[in-house]
Amino acid sequence: MIDPIASRLGAWSVDLNTWSVILRLMLSLLVGAVIGWERSSKRHSAGFRTFILALVSGCGVMILDVFIMEQYGNNFYLLSAAYLIAIANISIHSLSYTSRNEIRGLTTAVALWTAGLLGLLLGAGLYTVTLITVFILMCILSVFPILEAYLKNRSNHFEIHLELTNSIYLQDFVTTIRKLGLSIDQIEQNHAYTGSGLSVYSIAISISSEELKKYKTHREIIEALSSLEYIYYIEEMYV
Repeated sequence: MIDPIASRLGAWSVDLNTWSVILRLMLSLLVGAVIGWERSSKRHSAGFRTFILALVSGCGVMILDVFIMEQYGNNFYLLSAAYLIAIANISIHSLSYTSRNEIRGLTTAVALWTAGLLGLLLGAGLYTVTLITVFILMCILSVFPILEAYLKNRSNHFEIHLELTNSIYLQDFVTTIRKLGLSIDQIEQNHAYTGSGLSVYSIAISISSEELKKYKTHREIIEALSSLEYIYYIEEMYV
């Protein structure tokens, strides 16, 4: 396969030499900076330097693999395979759970693994594939969240974090929910708030009323519920 960008740059960009190595490493630094800036601007745990390191190290590993294959006739990308396993392990450990039973860092973990893959692509001299993948990744991270939020706000199922001033009001809340045309799929008490004076729950809700499905968003439903005097705090949970 002939890479379109490499064919325009010349044969030197395809072969493994000093200038092609410098080009690939500098491009990996640039791409890592772009993705890292997007993540750090949204205050995610893995940010600017983390993504740069993921890309540059991935690029370096692939370059080393290609060098070993050319020099010693090895036909297996051993170091690159080990690197993908390592970056996947690091990504998994970046996940965390909040006191509200929400998973944090899932998108960043996957993006970090993808960044490692981008480093391998650059190290292999696949400039065009890398460029296309970066464009798709940035769309997923920057543009798709707007669409995702809209679709979630219009779905028939959502989960809320509910804080009641006293547990005796839970039955009143359930009754109100049913009157509004909603149904409760699951209620789970959150023991992380024990001793706070509040009764805290994670509740999965389905919209059963056809009128609510057509005209009301999750935000509007939650705003209506927040007016109940025994509710200390309520918000939608995003998993």
